[in-house]
Amino acid sequence: MIEFSAAEIAALTGGRLVGMDPAGPAVTVTSAATDSRESLPGSLFVAKPGEASDGHLHIGSAFARGAVLALAEREVAGPDDVPYPSVVVPDAVLAMGELAAETVRRLRAAGDVTVIGITGSAGKTTTKDLLAGILAEAGPTVAPRGSYNGEVGVPLTVFQATWETRYLVIEMGATKPGHIAYLASLVQPDVGVVLGVGSAHAGEFGGVENIARAKGELFEALAATGTAVINADDERVLAMRSRTGARTAFFTSSDDFAAGGSVVRARNSTTTPGGNPSFTLTFPDGGEHEIVSPLLGLHHTTNLLAAATVAFEVGCPPARIAEGLRSLAAASRWRMERTERADGVTVINDAYNANPESMRAALRTLAELGRGRRRTWAVLGEMLELGESTIEEHDLLGRVVVRLNISKLVCVGPNTRALFNGAVLEGSWGSEAVHVDDVEAAERLLAAELEPGDIVLFKSSNGAGLRFLGDRIAQQPGADSSRNPGPHSRPVPPAAEPDAASAPDASGKASPS
Repeated sequence: MIEFSAAEIAALTGGRLVGMDPAGPAVTVTSAATDSRESLPGSLFVAKPGEASDGHLHIGSAFARGAVLALAEREVAGPDDVPYPSVVVPDAVLAMGELAAETVRRLRAAGDVTVIGITGSAGKTTTKDLLAGILAEAGPTVAPRGSYNGEVGVPLTVFQATWETRYLVIEMGATKPGHIAYLASLVQPDVGVVLGVGSAHAGEFGGVENIARAKGELFEALAATGTAVINADDERVLAMRSRTGARTAFFTSSDDFAAGGSVVRARNSTTTPGGNPSFTLTFPDGGEHEIVSPLLGLHHTTNLLAAATVAFEVGCPPARIAEGLRSLAAASRWRMERTERADGVTVINDAYNANPESMRAALRTLAELGRGRRRTWAVLGEMLELGESTIEEHDLLGRVVVRLNISKLVCVGPNTRALFNGAVLEGSWGSEAVHVDDVEAAERLLAAELEPGDIVLFKSSNGAGLRFLGDRIAQQPGADSSRNPGPHSRPVPPAAEPDAASAPDASGKASPS
């Protein structure tokens, strides 16, 4: 984080300084945290109200770890009844945004920094990880931890930047119209990419068309000197080109798409027998590169193309981009994360998030990996925030499982009954489809019935908790955590719910939509 004084923060946020001696030495901060356990010497602790706890209750802990200033919504006194040094503001989250915006302004004024914004209904985190890996070879790069993509997560990402930062990659999520416009106003991206428009959180937005309008806010925020990177394979994204005055660049898996702008293309897109995306990557300069990615699933071709296009547009050499796509595996957890147990069971943990589109993509990958040779298990939890289409979408998904010839379906939780019923009505019989009430019942079932050679997919929205079940199943007897996991799989660390006492949620307060 670039250095700010307490007085500067107060002036930027309209805050009130408390707990400091006006005649004493100036208080300056060099890092920031919303989780008291992550406070460092010289840090700013943002005491925001949280879903699990109020950050104001943890100001003392933050100062004990080295924090020198709090950004808070009320005064909090220490053991000596003297308020902790603080900038008191009406809304700590909005104040974070104001500080982040000033950080970006100062970075731009001082040096050559390129800001890249990424949004879409699925694939943001994977694309962000790929792009950050490629750009890191060209210069100091800052990107979000995990899926920090909301009004808390975006400022936290910005605060990681230093005077040396060359590329600042920002992931942007939304829970309603206006969120992406707000996030873009903080960082003023030079390049914006929209990956796709799906039905995730359609209930909150009031329909897919409203989601498309919200995603397009990123393109509207670009200056005429910026670049809009457009997924030409998604009609709703392609239609957004009329919403920007910026230069346009496209990526596609179609041989037929033609545009006046720059086009990066995947030809002969397929998967290897191991499920890894494979294609010929072509650039506007005519260069071609054969790509086999360590990622799992054909749907990742979109993310690979998006990362390649952005990297090309900011000046990375095509050969370096291609090498990055060949070598970069998933960097964030619970995204098509494959673990090979020593007993021959394959665990695919993709249970960080779910919507109808990503569910179908993961199930297609599972079916392709089985190909009639291995028994396949789909352990599925609820897809949240689908609004009025919840029952219909879960019913349709159950039918998709049957049509893909998935061997076993385990529907976890009381709100997956429509998923189970859809499978039964589509023709699932006997024990092919099972409904269980909770994660514990699913764990008992899998422990008893998984056999060597089985492939088991865990997929649900974050709140269903199946990602932790996937971790436990991967660690059960037969899983050798000391093994060499190979290039496309990984050992799994102990599963534990993060203690979110005063931390942002995984998306940085916004939804992962």
